Amino acid sequence: MQETLDKIKKEFIKGLDEVKEVLQLEELEQKFFSRKSGEMTEAMKSLKKLSGDAKAEFGKLANEVKKELEDLYGKKKNELEKNKMGDLADSESIDVTQPNLPKKENGSLHPETLVLREMEEVSRNMGFIVEDGPELDSDYFSFEALNIPDSHPARDSQDTFYIKGHPNWCMRPHVSNMQVRMIQKYGTPLRVAYPGRTFRNEATDASHDHTFYQFEALVIDKDINVGNLIGIIKELLSGLYKKDVEVRLRPGYFPFVEPGFEMDMKCLICEGQGCGACGHSGWVETLGCGLVHPKVLEAAGLDPKEWSGLAFGMGLTRLAMQKYRIEDIRHLQSGDLRFLKQF
Repeated sequence: MQETLDKIKKEFIKGLDEVKEVLQLEELEQKFFSRKSGEMTEAMKSLKKLSGDAKAEFGKLANEVKKELEDLYGKKKNELEKNKMGDLADSESIDVTQPNLPKKENGSLHPETLVLREMEEVSRNMGFIVEDGPELDSDYFSFEALNIPDSHPARDSQDTFYIKGHPNWCMRPHVSNMQVRMIQKYGTPLRVAYPGRTFRNEATDASHDHTFYQFEALVIDKDINVGNLIGIIKELLSGLYKKDVEVRLRPGYFPFVEPGFEMDMKCLICEGQGCGACGHSGWVETLGCGLVHPKVLEAAGLDPKEWSGLAFGMGLTRLAMQKYRIEDIRHLQSGDLRFLKQF
């Protein structure tokens, strides 16, 4: 036991010295302190095999080592955050030699920003915390913690942008990377929403783009059911569009929910008649949803026999298209002022 603790301490300190960015620090934390498979967590679990004085002695030693490593982690985190703030301050310094330029015409808010703010307001009114998260994230939070390991076939459909030279980092393909983070941060019960920009290596057409925004929400409590799921989603959509929206629910597969569903909304651009934005079907695939998978709850340190949850994620970009009757998703990221000035 003593040798194990010494080895963990040595490896942790070595890893800490090599950390240069917050994402690296998070990966180190998961490796050593993850509730599911962290090295320090496993060492603490092994205490169950001991008894009597040996258990008391090594339990005390293990707690001391854990406290020391947590203190070192906290100091490193504060150091990285201070350095980041210093860099921002340097980059935002005022150039007093800058000439007084003529006042420019004021711009307007992007349609996605308008919809984002409305969704945030509706969510807060329903008691949700609204959070933000990293666009560049670790493979762990983007996939593994969501019940999507390397061998899982769902990984093939994500078309993820990985960072060259850093195989464990990627541009998040969905904002679901926030699920386990939010449970670990706030605990339970929980009601949280986390919109953000996502990235996928997709061919572009009237309804698909490589860069788009999503809005996801997560509720953790006891005795959550599908009725709760449908009720919350309909309330959010009604709050955004200021009217009842016709929807349909059908079975769908997502590794981080069980059971899983896909919800379609009748196209508001063509009123269900069929157009380019809805693939001429009259319906727009709006969101994926379901009850949180027990393995995701376990990854966040919860007992799935005690806690349950619901999650749903929708394309914020597609919501903006429906609200403002935009027929082609490519207009939104085009930077064409003739299009943007309409808002």
